[in-house]
Amino acid sequence: MAAENAVETAGYGTGMASTDWLDWHGRYDDPHTGLPERLTVVQGFIRDVLDRRPGRDIRIVSACAGQGRDLLPVLADQPGRERVRARLIELDPRNAESARAFARNADLDRVEVVTADASETNAYLGAVPADLVLMCGVFGNISDEDVERTVRLLPGFCAREALVIWTRVRRLPDLTPAICRWFGEAGFEERAFESPGPDSYSVGMHQLIGEPAPLQSDRRLFTFR
Repeated sequence: MAAENAVETAGYGTGMASTDWLDWHGRYDDPHTGLPERLTVVQGFIRDVLDRRPGRDIRIVSACAGQGRDLLPVLADQPGRERVRARLIELDPRNAESARAFARNADLDRVEVVTADASETNAYLGAVPADLVLMCGVFGNISDEDVERTVRLLPGFCAREALVIWTRVRRLPDLTPAICRWFGEAGFEERAFESPGPDSYSVGMHQLIGEPAPLQSDRRLFTFR
């Protein structure tokens, strides 16, 4: 798998039957995949969100969470982590168990790891509205139409002024300008965007400035290509 593809397939347990998603996570230890660099950026964005909300309870949901590497190490080192409640949704049961083990060992008692299909809105019932929504490793593996639909439905996942952190490889044609436009049309404003450049990863963070919406149950967000 090319490095740009490797960067975008984190956290998936569906869609590519030939991929062993447990073994795949070893790519986080290979700097040539771009995953370690992207992971550092995502974790930095998460820390910034938590640091800007001192003393406030925070609810987080993570779609296609894999082994929880985006979020769990941040929470393990976070002062006041007892104020964070999180649900991680991952279809591969082995990766989900790895995330659960990390959470147990780090005494993250308010972290829930659910073995479920993150493309189905029902997997989020009871965990939203959230203050932080993680869509990392999602948008690079679904059709452009599914990206747009998912972005437009995200107000249903969000509490007031919630933030969404997302990733997308900038291979041509670069979809990130359209993604940012769709976020704007859905009631969000850009708060951060970081990328080394074309054909590399990008990490964006958008904040809901419009009104939250009810979560639409029984909806499919996307199909993994």
